[in-house]
Amino acid sequence: MGEITTALCEVIAFFLQGYCLQYFLGSFLAEKMTGRSKTAVAVLFFYGVFKTALGYLLQGRMDSMMGFYRLILQSIFLTILTFCFYKAAKVITVFLLTAFMALNEICFFIGYMTMSLSVPILEFETTLFTDGYIREERFEQLLLFTAASLQIMCLVVWVSLLYLSLKKIVNAFRERNYIMQRTELIFILTPAMAGLFLCILLRIIMVTVEDGMPALLYDTYPALRLLIPAILLLSLLSILYSVKLFQDMVSLNREKSSRIILEQQIETLQKHIGEIERLYTGVRSIKHDMKNTLTVLMRLFSEKETEKTPELTAYLSELNQSFDRLDFRFRTGNAVADALLNMKYHEITERIPELSFQADNLLFPEDLTVQSYDIGVILGNALDNALEGCIRLKQKELKSVPFIRLISFRRGKYFFLEIENSFDGRLLRDHRSEFPTTLKNDRQAHGIGFENMKKTAEKYGGTVDYSVAGYPGQTENAPGYAIFTLSVMLRA
Repeated sequence: MGEITTALCEVIAFFLQGYCLQYFLGSFLAEKMTGRSKTAVAVLFFYGVFKTALGYLLQGRMDSMMGFYRLILQSIFLTILTFCFYKAAKVITVFLLTAFMALNEICFFIGYMTMSLSVPILEFETTLFTDGYIREERFEQLLLFTAASLQIMCLVVWVSLLYLSLKKIVNAFRERNYIMQRTELIFILTPAMAGLFLCILLRIIMVTVEDGMPALLYDTYPALRLLIPAILLLSLLSILYSVKLFQDMVSLNREKSSRIILEQQIETLQKHIGEIERLYTGVRSIKHDMKNTLTVLMRLFSEKETEKTPELTAYLSELNQSFDRLDFRFRTGNAVADALLNMKYHEITERIPELSFQADNLLFPEDLTVQSYDIGVILGNALDNALEGCIRLKQKELKSVPFIRLISFRRGKYFFLEIENSFDGRLLRDHRSEFPTTLKNDRQAHGIGFENMKKTAEKYGGTVDYSVAGYPGQTENAPGYAIFTLSVMLRA
């Protein structure tokens, strides 16, 4: 009965390995069959049948090289199975097959080490039997039960550890569409190959036959009972962490490339900003001269001449109004700030027409050493955050009249910017950050404005801070609101 139970557990373990295999391969490779479930069932079935048949055919063979031959057959079968059911013509397929075989063997030996628990257990049961606490027929049943339990525990540890290891690799492998280079393949393949060869060596030397009887290497060298599990565990960790290290390197290189591109874009943007400043100054000069010219032309016409040429008079008047429309609504003394404020103003008032936007007290001195690009970063992020707060207030209190106020002033060597806005009072604070966290769902794509402003301020020996004022009294006609004040200090 015990042999049947053990054989049944082994078959179940083989099919569970097939499940692990289809999960591992399916996480990286596209299926050839329509429907992932069909491919998963087919891979699970064929792998389980193959392992069961292989175990049955090689049962009782104690040749030291039999384990090596078993792995060769298994590697050939795995390759054929993978290419039959998956689009596996990829570099990563070599790593997937090698890693699965290596982890499968390592986890098997780690699970097999649990069998060493049988020695003290059997000695304890034998002591109970010799002392007369257990009868002979019960003793035989107890031995069979203990052996079957340890065998089942070995298989459970084996399959569970295999699944967790494969899952760890799947979760760590974030850049699955990355085209792997040859040196990178060698980097992550080396620990798997080393682990696989280690297991092949153990299969060759672990069990020997002396005088027709099998003998374990542990019997000759007891210290290996601790040394071999430690080596296997280190080999397992090296496979897992080599994948994580490889993925970190890929992410780092990608981030480095993105940073280089971003720096190039920033450099180009700074050049554009300089050109905008030059054009802005030129347009203002030309507009001023043209308005003066139009004024002189219109005065040259007398009333009689105006009546004779009404079309020309109307044309000159319309042309003068056109020049008036070219005026920026905001004049802060900085071309980039003027352009940004006008753009943001139109954007904000389109979304909240009744919003009060006050920037008359926002002025930049001519001798300010802060670059226009950095002013744009601070103002752009601050206005985006202020608009978000006003929108939330308007959604919560339809009768509210949101506002945004911008002021600037100088105190000694420092230049200060303050941006106030109304909002509904909700702030999501995170103890890991000194600034509020965004309330938007996509927190990775949003919520970085404060950090950008802080980095910009730190370039000029400054800092960024914020404060929140309490709610005024709320009435039906005048809903309450909170006031968020952002303060930016820059060394000017």
